[in-house]
Order: sequence, then structure tokens, then C-alpha cells
Amino acid sequence: MIQHGAEGVHLNQIAEEAGLTSGAVLYHYPDLRDLLIEAHHAGMERFYEQRVKKISGIADPAQKLITTIRSGLPEGPDDSGVRLLCELGGAAGRNRVYGTLLTTLYDRQVAMYQMILEIGAAQGVFTLTGDSEQIARNLVALEDAYGYRIIARHHSIGPDEAVGLILDFARMATGHPLKETPAAPRPKATRSTRTTRPRANGKTADTPAAGPQDAD
Repeated sequence: MIQHGAEGVHLNQIAEEAGLTSGAVLYHYPDLRDLLIEAHHAGMERFYEQRVKKISGIADPAQKLITTIRSGLPEGPDDSGVRLLCELGGAAGRNRVYGTLLTTLYDRQVAMYQMILEIGAAQGVFTLTGDSEQIARNLVALEDAYGYRIIARHHSIGPDEAVGLILDFARMATGHPLKETPAAPRPKATRSTRTTRPRANGKTADTPAAGPQDAD
């Protein structure tokens, strides 16, 4: 579907890519539109359900917002899940089913952002500069716009640049600096202390340093 378009793909192409016979594909998906709907469900899980689950254990609304923004963008231009959603988006204007599915995903993402904004405002963490729903809609629109630029291999917009640009808007909209918490450094590996002792042949050999129990 990514290679041939949501409406240009044929049964034999899907079967070849999946390493199956055409009959096997038809057994699971008698109508190819069902396969596209299944692909949309995968997008729903990734860009709504998994994100809600990911932020459920974060108490700070600012970190919730940062995590949500960062998880809403493609991992890179070859992100197949986002490329597939782009193909569905292109067909949405001609297919009411695709349009309804993508609208549902958009509305759920808006509600997700709106919940974070309103909780932050209620706790005094955010000072919203406008209506929470409007801010949430703009955040989702920025995700979509910059996500498309990443997939299109824009020369100056990658995932990190897109996150920075969206965070700039979120800072203005929430009145919060929205600084990302740095990852905790990994503990350094410890090395045992060694001393040398003479060998009978005059050379030295490394031995572990004596502990208190070995002392004279």
C-alpha cells in the first residue's frame, strides 16, 4: 500500500509482499478495504492507545505534555506506520470510510492533549493562553504537518527539530518552560584494584589487592 497507494494496490501485490498466496490473503480479508481498516487500527493503537498508556504513570503535567509530543512524530522518513497513514489520508477525500476513521483518530488525539492541558491548568502548572480545545487542535495539527515533512525527507526537519518546533508553540500556549528531564546516567562499571608481586623468575604478576582479612 505504501508503494502503490491505498487505492492502487492489487491483491497479487499484497500477497507477494506478505509471502502468501492470493487465496490466503482473501481468506483473511475478503475485501481489501478491510485490510486498510486494519492498518488504520494499528495507527490508532500507536498514536492514541499506546500514548495514553505511556503517560499514565507520569504525574507531572509538563512531562506528560513533552512525552506526548515526542511520541506523536515519525521515528524517521522510513517509518512505515506513518507512511501508511499518509496514504490513507490521501484517499480520505475520496473514501468516506477512510475519512471517518482518520477523523476519529484526530478527535481522540485532541481529547488526549486537552486532558493534559486542563489537568495542568487545574494544578496551577500551566497558564493557558487560550481555550484548551483550540490549543490541543493546534498541537495535533503541528504533529501532522511536521510528521509529513519528516516523511517527505525535508532537509532541515527531522524528529528532534520537529519536537523543538512543537514545544516552542506549547511553551507559548501553556506559559511553562517545558524542559525535558535528562535521562539518568548509566552507572560506570567498577574495576578491581590490583597489585604486583614478584615471581621466582624475577618478573612480576598482577594479583588482587589484599583485603582486611588478608592483612598480617
